[in-house]
Amino acid sequence: MSRRTPIALTALVAAALATQAAPGPAVADRSTDRATRINELQVVATHNSYHRELSGAEQEAQLEVDPGADPNLFYSHASLTDQLAEQEVRSLELDVLPDPEGGLYAHPLVRRNAGLPPLEDPAWQQPGTKVFHIVDADYGTTCPTLVGCLQEVADWSAANPRHVPMVIMLEFKSSEDRFEALGGVQSPAWDESTFAALEDEIRSVFDDDQLITPDDVRRPGLTLEESVLQHGWPTLASSRGKVLFAMDNTNAVRDAYLEGHPSLEGRVLFTDSAPGTPSAAFMKRNEPRGHVEEIAGLVRQGYLVRTRSDVPMGTVLSGDTQMREDALRSGAQVVSTDFPVAGMAARWDSDFFVSLPGDLVARCTPVLQPRTCRDDRLE
Repeated sequence: MSRRTPIALTALVAAALATQAAPGPAVADRSTDRATRINELQVVATHNSYHRELSGAEQEAQLEVDPGADPNLFYSHASLTDQLAEQEVRSLELDVLPDPEGGLYAHPLVRRNAGLPPLEDPAWQQPGTKVFHIVDADYGTTCPTLVGCLQEVADWSAANPRHVPMVIMLEFKSSEDRFEALGGVQSPAWDESTFAALEDEIRSVFDDDQLITPDDVRRPGLTLEESVLQHGWPTLASSRGKVLFAMDNTNAVRDAYLEGHPSLEGRVLFTDSAPGTPSAAFMKRNEPRGHVEEIAGLVRQGYLVRTRSDVPMGTVLSGDTQMREDALRSGAQVVSTDFPVAGMAARWDSDFFVSLPGDLVARCTPVLQPRTCRDDRLE
């Protein structure tokens, strides 16, 4: 035994050295993560990720007040959890409306006109930001409250902590004059108090170390834009399992959110801001057709860009896939669709859907083509 022991020890040492000399996937993944920036990735997102079409009885009343609903509002998404777990979606869009007292949107105009009672889900009665499409006219949703929607994301994220960072776009909505005139409700204004309430709700679900905020990206003495263009976005290594919130609006709501926070100091959300402004880091270019080079140019400069690959229901009914091809080719980091998997458009005799080439969850954006980024090691 004494003669064989040194041989056994030598074999163990040799095996250990061989392991160090030939790094396994875990080591390689860490190397990729440290060298890859989050703006070097491209993922598929869903548009109006919460959306469910109304029932047949409600649709009849819906068309009476909004004839344009057919077929543009007749589509439905899976739950947020199923989109993340089963459909390889890695970015979401939620429409948000303030409801500080609760119950404001619980008995929408369409349901009243259809002779139907208030919405049964008790979440509609709870105070807090609501998630649905159009006040009084299109309120089908898989998660009525922002906190409820975000909790789904947080639960899935906790079970899958190595996921690439997710962009969650929020479109700040208000009631519309045309439905108010028919007896619909008037929503509260988006102002500092409702902004603060929404941010509190986000922080009630996600801790600071689960968020990527403008403060995390901005460098001392620089604007947010200067920080992004000169020093870049955080690395994948520091961003896995995190979420980043961005505002869809480019109207007075965005301006009010920026007031007193020109570089989004202390804010949770990034805003869709024009190049050359202090808050410019994220922006949307929803129409990629004819704008591929413009989008690619923004990506090359270092901005985070969202574009769309289809518009319900025109894209599906026309059979034209150019928007999809241009969106993916543009290099925009977030490519949004209403049809993330095959079969969703079959009811319109269409096989249209959007996914990344190679059935990837995420890929290295084709515009930047960073040498350190590896598609097979992202997720």
